[in-house]
Amino acid sequence: MRNQTDEAKRTVFVSYSRDDRERVLPVIHALEASGVGVWWDGLLVGGDRFAKTTETALETADAVVVVWSRRSVESHWVRDEATRGRDRGCMISLALDGVEPPLGFRQIQYIDMGKWHGKADSAPFRELLAAIENASCSPDSGLNYAGARTKAKGVSRRSALLLGGAGVVLAGGALVAWRSGMFGGGAASNSIAVLAFKNLSGDASQDYFSDGLSEELRATLSMNPALTVAAQASSALARADDASMEDIARRLDVAFILDGSVRRAGDQLRVIARLIDGKTGYERWSETFDRTMADVLAVQEDISTNVVDALLANFALQDGKGIHRLGGTSNDKALDAYLRGRSRYDHAANEESDRAALAAFNEAIRLDPGYAAAHAAASRAATAVGSSYASGGEVAAFYETAMAEARRAVELAPDLAEGHSALGFVLMNGKLDLAAAREPYERSFELGYGNAPILTMYAGYANNVKQADKAREAIARAIRLDPLNPLVFRMSAVIEFTAGDDDAAAKAARTALTLDPEASIVHRILGDIALKGGDLQAARAEYMEEPSEMSRLVSLAVVDSRLSGEAAGQAHFDELLSRFGNNGLYQQAEVLAQWGRKDAALDALEQGLAAGDSGLVLAPTDPLLDPIRHEPRFAAILERLDYE
Repeated sequence: MRNQTDEAKRTVFVSYSRDDRERVLPVIHALEASGVGVWWDGLLVGGDRFAKTTETALETADAVVVVWSRRSVESHWVRDEATRGRDRGCMISLALDGVEPPLGFRQIQYIDMGKWHGKADSAPFRELLAAIENASCSPDSGLNYAGARTKAKGVSRRSALLLGGAGVVLAGGALVAWRSGMFGGGAASNSIAVLAFKNLSGDASQDYFSDGLSEELRATLSMNPALTVAAQASSALARADDASMEDIARRLDVAFILDGSVRRAGDQLRVIARLIDGKTGYERWSETFDRTMADVLAVQEDISTNVVDALLANFALQDGKGIHRLGGTSNDKALDAYLRGRSRYDHAANEESDRAALAAFNEAIRLDPGYAAAHAAASRAATAVGSSYASGGEVAAFYETAMAEARRAVELAPDLAEGHSALGFVLMNGKLDLAAAREPYERSFELGYGNAPILTMYAGYANNVKQADKAREAIARAIRLDPLNPLVFRMSAVIEFTAGDDDAAAKAARTALTLDPEASIVHRILGDIALKGGDLQAARAEYMEEPSEMSRLVSLAVVDSRLSGEAAGQAHFDELLSRFGNNGLYQQAEVLAQWGRKDAALDALEQGLAAGDSGLVLAPTDPLLDPIRHEPRFAAILERLDYE
């Protein structure tokens, strides 16, 4: 909150791209001539761009004026500063060349300065002065300044069905949030982030190996109950910026950083690992391992041992947890195949990549039949392929494979959280047996309390069976471990929306979009909230932004039938049928229920149940099905799902 008197000189922080300097200087000079105190980076001595001075000015200014242009929307610095201004509640957007602010900032009205010719008495400049005068610097202030003008703006089935999956791809918005300090607050002394090891091989095709080695170390360390290990998505973000290790530790809210590099040439391997104190930036431990590929597992164990030894004086009492990879392998070629598979699966690009991931996991199992983690991964991949791409008898075959692989993983490593989670995943999404999925999911929650993807998957299950408190507990822990992963906030939004807390759902959804403006399903959630509140135009605007084609068509079929009549809604419904056919039976039922065609909606659900449509797992809590929720046929469907 401003601590000046109203008569005191207003101060502004101007954020812009240096490429636009000559166009921004007239605005700065006009503001100064009007009695406004202006801070801009031209006041810095060369090399001070990253100095504490910048942060102080950004935190103390009465308003943060962000100049958007075709260049600045691509600038991480501008987005960073804009995020802080928005979070403080005193951001003012200017548009130089007609370009709109990027996603995450469009909800704030902006002033079009494209035709401003430098005159202080012109309408755009008067609007800017008024906005500065009205800036409150209060978080959650709404940032809707009088006089500001704005313009109207006009995924795959796997994404739609598998909410809460463990994807790790981060968009630029996550970098903004990370650098702006949206999250964090007091790192525990036993907390650590494992950064993605750098690939120094000179061959980009080897990225999967260096990334995978980092994730294997992370998975190993997270098994130690005495450690708190930041999850992959948040840790991976640190490689996107040149910040110091101290800043990375502060932003990720951890006490230590494990950093390293990998150079692989043929059968030769060099791994350098460093454990860094997050407060000082000094190395606590470092070592170089020159080995052959056959020794890669020993290298991994050596690194884990040294990390645990450095962080926990009593690590020997932890019964090996956090040192050995549970459910792992002693076969370096099996490990390589597993890492290739996980890289393909995590990217979730398309059917080809998912099937290639399954093939790689199967190769790892062929090389080491006792590789429990590979069996669990193969189960998850088979379930995803069966749910998203298979048809006819092939669907059942994939689900049977997934069941067998998950059970084998649990048999080989009873304490492997991934195995129990995979079993719950196929029982829920493949077999539509929510009751049978309960035990493995509960076990995965107990074993995977330090694993954000496991917690997120469990939260999705708990929400589907109407256990909102358990879902909230799990997702809160996942957010603590992985505070920069948009998918955990998306799951939080789903949980809150189905629980009826629209404000909490909207807040989580907007956080997800800040982290990844392209996150699927999130705009649909925001649209559903607006639809529920009766704001059809706002709902449609959100639906138009939805990346998932299936979700977008469903939503537009519902809202356009209300806005423009039955024919408009039917056009979207026909496209849904054309694009997805019987793979979208559940989604057809959502539309039909909203149209009031109850018998047709129930017919679609019953057909989906017979076909094993995994969308049915959402039925117990899906608000779009509320019009048929009290129908006897719907009760019979829920009884078949056996979710209570």
